[in-house]
This record gives sequence, C-alpha cells and structure tokens, in this order.
Amino acid sequence: MARTEKTVSKQKQVSISEFFEKNKHFLGFDTLQRSIITAVKEAVDNSLDACEERRILPEIRIEINRKKGDRLELIAQDNGPGIARTAIEHVFGKFLLGSRFHSIRQTRGQQGIGITGVVMYSQLTTGSKTKVISKIKRDSGAVYVELGIDTRKNKAIKSGEERKSWIDDKTQEEIQHGLRIQTLMKAKYQRGKKSVYQYLRMTSIVNPHATISLEVRDRHGEIIEEGYWPRNTNELPRVVKEIEPHPHGIHLGTLQRMLRETEKKNMVDFLHESFSSVAESRAKKLLDEAGLEYSRQPRRIKSLDAERLLGCMQRNKLPNPDLDCLSPIEGILIKKGMSKAIDSRFASTRTSNPKVSQGNPYQVEVGLVFGGDLKADSPIEILRFANRVPLMYQQGGCALTKAIESVNWRTYGLDQPGGRGIPKGPAAVLVHIASTNVQFTSEAKEAVAVNNDVMKEIRKSLQKIGQGLQGHLRKSVEREKTREKFDLVNIILPEIARKSSNILGREVPELSPVITKIMNAVFCEEEVGWDSDRRLATCIIKVFNYTARARAFTILAKWPEREGARIEENELVGRKEAIGLWNWRIETLNPGTSSTIHFTVSGLERGQWTETEVFFRGNGEIIGATKIDEELLREIRNSEEEVVNEAELEKSMTPIGWIKDRASETDFPEEGNVREYTQRRIDEEWGE
Repeated sequence: MARTEKTVSKQKQVSISEFFEKNKHFLGFDTLQRSIITAVKEAVDNSLDACEERRILPEIRIEINRKKGDRLELIAQDNGPGIARTAIEHVFGKFLLGSRFHSIRQTRGQQGIGITGVVMYSQLTTGSKTKVISKIKRDSGAVYVELGIDTRKNKAIKSGEERKSWIDDKTQEEIQHGLRIQTLMKAKYQRGKKSVYQYLRMTSIVNPHATISLEVRDRHGEIIEEGYWPRNTNELPRVVKEIEPHPHGIHLGTLQRMLRETEKKNMVDFLHESFSSVAESRAKKLLDEAGLEYSRQPRRIKSLDAERLLGCMQRNKLPNPDLDCLSPIEGILIKKGMSKAIDSRFASTRTSNPKVSQGNPYQVEVGLVFGGDLKADSPIEILRFANRVPLMYQQGGCALTKAIESVNWRTYGLDQPGGRGIPKGPAAVLVHIASTNVQFTSEAKEAVAVNNDVMKEIRKSLQKIGQGLQGHLRKSVEREKTREKFDLVNIILPEIARKSSNILGREVPELSPVITKIMNAVFCEEEVGWDSDRRLATCIIKVFNYTARARAFTILAKWPEREGARIEENELVGRKEAIGLWNWRIETLNPGTSSTIHFTVSGLERGQWTETEVFFRGNGEIIGATKIDEELLREIRNSEEEVVNEAELEKSMTPIGWIKDRASETDFPEEGNVREYTQRRIDEEWGE
C-alpha cells in the first residue's frame, strides 16, 4: 500500500508544451534538414491564411542565414493584416490555441500547434527567443517583441516590448501592415528535392495568387541560393463558409458531448440547428424512427437512446452538406501555377465535383504536364498537396501516391514496368485534395491516410487526364509522320518531276495540286535562329495549306517579351495578344499555297531564345501548332489588366502623383490647403 501511495505521489500531469518539447518529432522537427522546412512551412501557411481571410494578395519573403555551427536564422515576412498586440503572445506561445480546430471548413492549419512549435524548437535547440514585428493598419506604429515559452504552463514569456515605426530593410519604406518573424534554430540547409526551395516552388504552384521569394546566405552574407515566384493571377481563393457537422461523420461520444453542451430545449431544434443537411421534417422522421419524443430535452437523453439515434442518423440517406466550405484551386489556375514552376509542352487538369465521405466534404484536383525541360529517363515528378499545402515527406506511404501508382500509365503513353508503380517519362503529376477534414498519417501532416472513397475519386480523375495525354501523344506521332511525309513529298516529287521533264523535254509541271491530294492537311513549321551580324534573334513560321479549299487562320507565337527586348522586323505586323504572345491574321490561304511569318527580336543574347511555341485560332487542325486555350488566355489578359490598373491606382494615391494628376481640376483646393487636403484624401482611401 505504501509503495502504491509513493508511486501515485510521484505522478505529475504533463502539460501540452512539455509533451511536444520531449516529442518534437511529432511536429516535424526530427532531423536538422527537416526542421528548417517545417519552420518555413508553418510561417508560410500562417501568412497565406491570414492574407486570404482579409482578402489581401499575399507577398511572402523568406530569408535564411547560416550562422556559426549548425545554426540557421530564419526570417519570414508578409504583407498580411498583422496581429494585435494583445494576441501575439497567445498566437506564438500557446499550443492547441487556434480559431480553426472546431471550425468545419477548408483551412491549411487546424490544430493550433504549428508556429508555436517553431518558437519552442528555437528555444529548445539554441536557447534563443523569437523576435516578432507586427503592424496592423489602424495602429500608428508596429509592435516589437521577443517571445519564449514556459513549457510547464503552456504560455508565452514576453520581453522587450516596444512600439515604433517599421521600415522595410529592402525597400526602405515604412510598412503599413504585415508580420515579421525572426528566429534562430539548430538546423541544416540543403538543396535538392527535399529543400526549402522545392517547398516554396510547390507552394507557388497551388497558390498562384501569391508572390513568394527566397534568399539563402552563407556565413559571410553571400547569396548561395535564391528563388522568386511572382503571382500570375490576382484572383484570391474564394471565401469558404463554416458548416455544422454532418450526421454521417460523427461518433457516439461526439453526439453525447453535443447533447450535454447544447442550449436547445427540444430534440427537433437540436437536430435541425446542430447538424448540416437536417431539415425540421427530417429531424422528426429520425426521432420517430429512434422512438424519441420531439419535446424531450437533449441533456436528458441517455446513452442507449443516443446510440439508437446515431444509428438512425447514419442509416438514413441524408443530403450532402453545403459545399461552400471548400475552396478548390480549379483547372485554369492549376495550369497557370504549374506553368509558373515547370516548363512543359502539354498541360491537362481536372477538378472533380465535390463529394462527401463519412460526413466530410472533399474535392479532388489533378494536373499533368508533359515534355519541355522534364527528364525523359527518370520517374515522373509527383506533386502532392492537401488544402493547398505541399506534402514533401513520406511519399511512399501517402494515399495520393498510391492512387497514382494504381493507374496503368502504359495505356496513356508513359513507361511503367509491370503496369504498376511510379511511371517514368518527361512528366509531372499533381494531386490536390481539398477537404474540411484531411486525414493525415501523423501530427506532422506529411502524408494522407488511405480512404477508399478518396482513392477511387483520385484514380478516376487521373485516368481522365491520362486520356488527355494519350490524345496529345497520338497527335504528336501523327504530326511527326506528317512532317516526314511532307519532307518526303517535297523532296522526291519535285526531283521526279524535274527528271521526267528533262527526259520528255517539257516544262516542270505545277505540283501543288498533286501534293495537296497526297497530304490533305494544313501544316506548320517554325525555326528560331540567330543573326550574328545584327545581333538579332530571328523567327520564321511557315504555314502550308495542302487541302482542297482556301483556309483562314490566326497564328499566335510565343516570344521572350521582357525589359529591353523588342520585336523589330515584322512584315505582317499583327498585334500583341498578351505578354510574350503575338498574333498574326492570315485571311486567305489558298489550296497548295503557303504563308510565311518572319520577325526578329532585339535586346537578347545569343542562346537566350532557341525555340518557340505556335498556336492557332480557326476551324480544323494545323499539324505542328496547338489550338489556343481561350479560357486560359482570357485569364492571363485579365490578370495583366489588373496589374496595370493597380499600378496606376498606386501612382494616383501617392501625394505627388495624386497632386500631379489632379492639378488641372477645377475643384482642387486653394494652395494653402494642399497638404491638408492631400492628407485627408489619403486617410479616406487607406484608413480603417
């Protein structure tokens, strides 16, 4: 007895912070290489969520500085809304504190352990405090504070708090709103597939509305790696709505807790208002089936009654919950995101219709790119995402990978020995699951657990984009055969005609009608070259009409539009379609004739432009050119217009620019009131 009492007396309750301190691997801090990626991930996720909630286009800056020994300094800065002074210590210093855990909607983070884990890991491995600068728009100055964690009490230790102006160390301009985190940790920076660079690259793919930059410096302050991924759309993810739990996704213990905690006075109101997809009429039917009175108080429901009610709720077919709780990336933006990070010739995407599994809404999105600078003799690149967050580790144990491996990619043109496993070829496959409740295999959220419903949906979507790749490869083969046929016909036939004419003593006949009958196709070929004498890049595009009728097309070609580059010689003139895309109209291309587009580009160095991509508008097909994706083109043009408009607005809202633009207006204030009037206008536009 005495021994038992002694054992009990030694037992102490372990705080949440202490638990994670001794089990930091649960949070993704199990190796030095992974620790820095985990820290960057948590900072970036928080920045993206904060910006999107306040409808701000994110601008995220990551800096990593190598220090003495195996220490790294991480600086993460964003242009988000900032955090109020009173909330800083709770956000950064308390585990399991968050606004999303009980919220049923798609979010990047849920548990409330992410950024606090970074502060804890820094303190644990280096004894350092994390420096935070926060500026919210309505405050006159930014809050500067240093934070640590009291792991026994699960609370922040705050010191050195002060308020002053925040001047950006890059632009030297005062920052109006945003957040900056600076922390020192034991970690190791590495390059390659599992690196901070790769993580940010992947993040930019599924967040095309964000601008993300990276700078990594050695101990001497020299840049050793950098990356820049500008936004290519101004369209923010749609706002997600919070929903109530669905009856098909709860357990008995959850139902019992809800019955105890509800303030509803009767069971009809409880079922109708506490769950999604349960109308009053449906609630009454469920209660009738369970043998429970409508007026019964929820708190008086006993365990057996609750179990019987849950069985009725889960047996009955109920409508799906409101799917506005999901925010998929959608096909057009997936294409733009993938094109931002991967150079390829072919892209196909698919966003499935929303589904529900075990009461949890989810949506599957897949994308595939092929060709370009992707390696043909290596396994395809797999890009896994959950709620717009890259998954970098445990690829083999992830349901998203297993779904890819289950598809017979040989059917669609990729090399896959045995018909299973990761295929080989110059391709990248993206899989994204958006859900209110992504089931991960661990707390570190590195791999998605197997769910048969989700697996089936992913597999079906992958087969759809596989069919698109199959069609593309078939067209490529046909294009190559046509090109060979074209070359053969244009070399052999003229030679036969010339020799026959010499033998017979006749003129060489017109061969266009004969070639037209043999070819029966519109054919395009392009060549990018270099004029050394004039230091000009040259591009020649020839379109041959070997069909029996006249044709009309709009031809579009990519060119390297950038600062200093300019189209010089361009006989057909045409017009600009979008940045880096020029348009020419061929009104009449008669049977057996060809049309040539020739232009030059100045401001480039030799080797900077070696190939182009040709698109077309018009009926039929042009072998050697791709039909333009009008939806994607429209999105690109809209984004460009928004950028220009924003730049003009920014110019007009500065005191000097605004005064300059308004100087001729009749309602401009008298000279003595210019400063006051200008300041008032700025306050009206930018004030809370």
